[in-house]
Order: sequence, then structure tokens, then C-alpha cells
Amino acid sequence: MGFPVAACTREQMAEQVCKWAVEGTPRSVFASAVHFAMEARDHAKYLEIAKRADAIVPDGVPLVWALRKQGFTEQPRVAGPDLLPAVCEAAAKHGIPVGFYGGTEEMVETLAKNMAKSYPKLKVAYVVSPPFRKLTEDEDRQVRADIVASGAKILFVGLGCPTQEAWIDEHRDLPVVKLGLGAAFAFHAGMLKRAPKWMQKTGTEWVYRLVMEPRRLFMRYFRHNPRFLVSLLLRKGVR
Repeated sequence: MGFPVAACTREQMAEQVCKWAVEGTPRSVFASAVHFAMEARDHAKYLEIAKRADAIVPDGVPLVWALRKQGFTEQPRVAGPDLLPAVCEAAAKHGIPVGFYGGTEEMVETLAKNMAKSYPKLKVAYVVSPPFRKLTEDEDRQVRADIVASGAKILFVGLGCPTQEAWIDEHRDLPVVKLGLGAAFAFHAGMLKRAPKWMQKTGTEWVYRLVMEPRRLFMRYFRHNPRFLVSLLLRKGVR
């Protein structure tokens, strides 16, 4: 893959995120599936973004396979849709304010409400659906100021891969822990149904997602998945 992936459970990552949040230093966490791993392999820009992250967890089962080939035989999958509630639960326990940035207005507001309902002690300090375009300099300065003023110490970013990773990297100086979790927003807002558990565990969740969103995902999976698996079998791209 060309960049390090953290060997940990989602509970361990959630606690680490909270520890960083309490410290108040800028941090970046990505949940990498095959898509981002291959974007990083194909494009130097995304490889450098990945290398600058403070932690990258294996969102997809193929990433878990890669880690196990490296010797982390007990490594579980740390999927973005699982990490988001784990971090919310830990943040609620530690009294750490969180924010949500991304998705449509309906999606991000429903997500925030659902998380607050699931974890009554969770402090939701910031909820914003940005325009589906690059912000102007003035707009970006305002977003930065609003995030800091909100008091949020953990910011969930759902702009889709690899846009969210690029956004997080561009804003890596923000004194919050930023997590790029993509489709987790849609899942927890109830706007996208997740695959059955057995598919999540066997590495076939992508098939379910392809059936649900063929027009959006077909070219991504067709382009990236076979190449990643070949690289894995040849022991390339996993060091």
C-alpha cells in the first residue's frame, strides 16, 4: 500500500481518538478501504496525504488480509460505519464535544440526531452540510473559524473518498481530531442499508453495495478491486 495501517480494534482506536482530543492537538484518522489504498498507489498526491495521517484503520476486509500477511494475525476489520458509533460512545463517556461535516443537510442532521439519541450524554457541537463544490477562500476561513468556535474536539468528515481525505489533509492544522468515514454518514442516517453481517465478515460487502448503488460504484470496483487482490497475492503494495 505504501503507507502504514494501524493494527488495532475499533474500541482501541476510539479511545486513542479521545486521548488525542483531550490533548487538543491536530490529528487525522482515515478508514481505508481498497478504493483509497489504490488511489494512494496510483497518485503520489494521495500517497503523501496517507503518509501524513496520524492513523489509518482497515475499513475493508482486503486491508485486513494485507495486515494479516504482515504478521498481525488477529487484526479485526475497523469499518468506518462501526468506528463512528464507537467514537461517539467513547466521546460521550469522556464528555468530549463532537461535530459532523459532510453529506446533505437532511443526512447530516439526521445522523447527528441519531447519534445523540443513541448516546444521550454525547455533546454535538457542530453540524454542517457544505456545498457540493470547492469552497471559496472566505467560505473556508469561515468554516475553520466556526469549527474552532463550536468547541468540537472530534470532527467526523463525510465527503466521500478521496475528497474527504484531501479535505482533512488541507485542514490538518485545525486543533481537532478529524476522521474521514465516508459512507458511515449515510448508513447511520438511515439512508443506506448495510450488508448482512456475514457479508461484512467475508469480504463480500462490496457486492451488496454494488447491487444497491451500481451506477456510482461499478467503475470504482471494476478498476480497483482486481488490481488490489493481484497485488496482495504477489506481495506487492502491502509493505
